[in-house]
Amino acid sequence: MGDDVAVSLDLSNYELRWPASLFMSEGERILRSAGSWQNRATWLMTEALVGTTAVADFEDLPNQTAPTADPWATTATGWSTRRTVPDQHAWFTELINRGSELRRAAAPRPYWPQRHGNGLAHDGSTARDSRRAFARLINEFDADGYLVEAFGEECVDDHSNLPDPSEVINGRLGIPDLWPLKPATWDEDTFYGLIEVFHDLVSRPRVRHYHSYGSCGWHHSEFHNGPARTLYRWKINRLLREASIEYELAAEGEDLGRLVAVTDDARSQLVHRALNDSPPDTTAGVRHAIALFRGRDTSAESKRSAIFNLARILEERRALIKEHLGKDEGALFEIANRFDLRHRRADQLGDYDDVFLDWIFWWYLATVELTNRLIASRNPF
Repeated sequence: MGDDVAVSLDLSNYELRWPASLFMSEGERILRSAGSWQNRATWLMTEALVGTTAVADFEDLPNQTAPTADPWATTATGWSTRRTVPDQHAWFTELINRGSELRRAAAPRPYWPQRHGNGLAHDGSTARDSRRAFARLINEFDADGYLVEAFGEECVDDHSNLPDPSEVINGRLGIPDLWPLKPATWDEDTFYGLIEVFHDLVSRPRVRHYHSYGSCGWHHSEFHNGPARTLYRWKINRLLREASIEYELAAEGEDLGRLVAVTDDARSQLVHRALNDSPPDTTAGVRHAIALFRGRDTSAESKRSAIFNLARILEERRALIKEHLGKDEGALFEIANRFDLRHRRADQLGDYDDVFLDWIFWWYLATVELTNRLIASRNPF
């Protein structure tokens, strides 16, 4: 292969409609693969990039580095000069390596009726629009083969009985007759339930081939749910933000793939560190506390339970906290003991706004994260 050929790739004609990190990781996997990697590369570019320009540029290149005449050469040898052009592998390698430089695909700027408040509404501007946008998104995933592993795929050469998509969804959500999707019939719980169900159903086909007999169409294989769910969360969370819906699909934790309350970036980073940096003996407790607190259907009682779980972890680390805070460590536990949070005694205070629960949860989670770092500093290896 011609990977040693210097490539100067013009990225200006390509737009990325995937997260750059996902595009690059899937591309790197293709470059490590054996066999017919070109088909995988073409499918990835078809999915992740806008239009067909990149695929056309890729297909114009030779499979291996080849010399070509350069009539515009300026060296002393003039017309007889030969130069090398990159092969497909070198070109695709640079495209993947420079994935973070690709322009992000964006919705077109508003047209006249939208700018002047007439005619069409923006997708996501109402609950009805957001449900229609979700249905369109699922239909796109379906067309790209992301539901084949769950629903099967018709073929003129294979007359096997395929699962009924409605029954597959009903088995998970407990609501019949939801396929094909009819967004106008959904209530809020059905809409949010479907968002979570399809997170668990999607699986990316890394290979596709065209079955020409009887115009059967594209067939998909080599499925993996990891990149599919990453892409699904990215697209769904963007849809929810545009619709001003204050939930998002969790990307990690016990509630992975479930709708949770949106927080600011700083608190999101705190959750990430607490989930990923806790020692093994406390990871389950931290995950459970976060899931209790941020779920879409969370209640004051579940928030109290979340605080209780964090307080229990801090109790186990009380000696460590006292070592670093001295006599002030008692104030940390006085909140949990004097208020109606843990022990639920008659002399505890319970007449306070529920916003207090949010404050104490984030304080305790930040303290768990602090003690994680203290523990890690004592055990660097």
